Parts: sequence; structure tokens; C-alpha cells
Amino acid sequence: MSADIIQSIVKGEFRAPGEDIPLSVPIRSIVIEDSLAGREAELIGSLSMGGTLAVVSDRDTHPVLGARIERALDSVARVISIVLPAHPHADEETTEEIRQASAPADALIAVGSGTLNDLCKYAASLAGKSCAVFGTAPSMNGYASVNASISVQGMKSTLPAIAPSGIFLDLAVLAAAPARLIRSGLGDSLCRPTAQADWMLAHLVYGQSYREIPFHLLAGEEEALLAEPEALLTGNLEAMGRLARTLVLSGIGMTICGGSQPASQGEHLISHYVEMMGSPQEPQSPQRPRWYHGEQIAVTTLSMAGLQHRMLNEGPPRLQASSVSEADILEHFGTELGPACEQAFSPKRLDSGKAEEISARLEAGWEEIAGKIRSVTRPPEQLRDVLNRVDAPASPRDLGWPTGFYRTALRRAREIRNRVTFLDLAGDAGLLDAWVGD
Repeated sequence: MSADIIQSIVKGEFRAPGEDIPLSVPIRSIVIEDSLAGREAELIGSLSMGGTLAVVSDRDTHPVLGARIERALDSVARVISIVLPAHPHADEETTEEIRQASAPADALIAVGSGTLNDLCKYAASLAGKSCAVFGTAPSMNGYASVNASISVQGMKSTLPAIAPSGIFLDLAVLAAAPARLIRSGLGDSLCRPTAQADWMLAHLVYGQSYREIPFHLLAGEEEALLAEPEALLTGNLEAMGRLARTLVLSGIGMTICGGSQPASQGEHLISHYVEMMGSPQEPQSPQRPRWYHGEQIAVTTLSMAGLQHRMLNEGPPRLQASSVSEADILEHFGTELGPACEQAFSPKRLDSGKAEEISARLEAGWEEIAGKIRSVTRPPEQLRDVLNRVDAPASPRDLGWPTGFYRTALRRAREIRNRVTFLDLAGDAGLLDAWVGD
């Protein structure tokens, strides 16, 4: 049972196959139960976080759970209530706002999911404080990670943060979340196959490090989760528990590996590109409503699954010197984002010698390489069926992304980060444009 695995990891007792020492995470308590009502003060009290606590929610999560947490903690601590506007931005400005408002507090308590969790983890790490989180939606997999996704001068960045001391998920609260947030969590979970395939490619072909442990942790819940996605939208607490544990274990996998590699690869690069370059104020950018991170990942995962499936079922690609120049990147991304993108992409830029070396490696070992990667993937049709069964976004059109803009995202997303994925393999093999144009 993955519930037992989670508790074993928190206690420092879990030994993964092939590992000499038990896994360890800087999280002291993870509680996922049907209801946590009446236990809030006990759960936070067990962490000894200090006498003054800043409870950070927003206008949406405060009435759902924030007010309840504040009332409960008022009996054991001085509570500073910080209620952000609805849909706060995970950026430097909001982080600083939280830091200032929580300055008198000993620790921060986030009440929310993705953005609030990231903001509090990052603000707490900058201030040298601890934090905990009460989740309000099963919408993303970052609860247990030591990273925070924060926009820095418009550049979507994964920054070091602290892991929460406590993660508390009330399944009744999660099951009552808006359906879109539940679909978002499913979408974020759906990228396990594409992320693992990309990371394995980077390991087998480009010699980068790789660990199997994060995917071993997730294996126990994935089949059941994908077999009955509809149950997530019916208030079924057993199904919600599967999703919650999957999301927490995904974050634990990132924490164990010291980075987001197990859960963020090509599909996330495409989504980040859209967020960076898709300002609705600019005429050439998509005019779109607000979409949640996991909804975007659902769509971009299908794109990556299609690319991976296509390349793995063809012969070994032959690479050429990279055609993307520094001038190219600076012109496309502009003076604000361009230099950071160039700095990220330049370590991946191949000269003719490196391209020849990698091509020879692919030629000699393609059958074994493709076979290993293929074994961890899932057919794009299966992933699409899961999304269709819960009426989740499955295409760029579903998100209001214009075809031309999305094709540009597929071509250029690899340029925003130093992370080798199938986007790079296709790009350096001269195959990306043909695939994007299909």
C-alpha cells in the first residue's frame, strides 16, 4: 500500500529496491485521511512550529478551509491571517508581500494547493522559517517537493525552497474541490510516462544521471487511478485517496532526487513556454481564459507522448550541429527573457563533433535504447482516453491556444531550459518542424 510507503519514508525506514540506505525526506508528518476536522491544532502542535503562526490563504481557499484552520490554531498560537486576492501569482512580488506580512511569525501555514504552496515554501525558505500546508485541492504534485515554481522577471523558474514540515490532506475537502481542479491533478499525474521517457533518454543517450526510485514509488497507484478516472468526480474518497497519494509521492520523488526531473520534462517545458510567451495583452499571443497548470500539462503530455511514440518506433535519428543560434534565441525571446534562455540552452547546443558522437551512439544501440524507453511509456491513445472520460482538456483548442502559437511552442520550448528531452533529439535531428507541422 502506498499509504504505508509514505509513512515508512517519513519515518526514514523505507528501503527501495537496489538502495543500500533508507530513503529520507525533510518532512516530519504527512496525514491523508477521509477527514481532518477537529484535528488541525493537534497536527500543527505536533510539529512545534512556534507561538506565532502566519496562516496564508486566498479569497477562494479562505472560506473553504482557511477560516477553519485559523479558528483551530487560535487556541494554541497567535495567528496572523494573510488572505491574498483570488488567483495570486507565484512571482517575486507576491513572495515579498507574504514575507513582509509574515515577518512577526515563527512559521507559515499554507492553505491551498499549487500557487499558495509554492509561495509559502519559497517565502519561508528565504526567511529561514518552517512551513506546513493544508491542501484544498488535488490539483498538482508539488506538495512534497523542495522546489517552487516562481516567475522571476517573467521567466518561469524552478527555485530551491524548503519542504513543508507537515502535509495535511483532508480527502473530503479535496473531493469537494471544483471539478476543474480535480481534473488538473489528474492531468499533472498523467505526465509520469513522458517525464520518465525523457529522463531515461537523457541518461541512456546523453550520459546524465537517472534514478528509478521515484517511478517505483508511483507504480502502486497508477493502474487503478487510470482505470477509473471517473470516480474522482463522484466524491469517491477511495479514488481521491489514490490521486492524493500519487501527487504526494510524485513530490517525494522530486525531493529524493534533489530536483524536478522525475516529474517535469518536455511536457512542462511546453507549458512553461506558453505561460512565458502567451501574454493576453499582446495581439500575437493567444487570447485565453485562465487555465490551471495540470490542465495545461494534460494537453502538453499528449503532445510529448505522440512525439516519443513516433520517434521510438522509427529508426535511430541522425543528429546535426544545432541550428538554433544565440542570435536566434535573443530575437525570439526578446531582451528581457532572451539572455536567460540563451544561458539555459547553450550547454545543449551541439557542434558537429558532438552531433556525430551522439549519432554513432544511437546507431550502435538504438534497439536497446528504444526498447528500454518504450517499456516505461503508455500509448498516447490510452492517455487521451483517460482525459476524455473525465471531460478534461485534451487538445490546444480545448485551452483556446491558437494552432500557430502552439506549433511555435512545440518548436521553441526546448530553448528555455537546460534539460535534454525528446524535443532536443527531434530538433537536432531536423525532425521537429515536420512533426510540428503534421
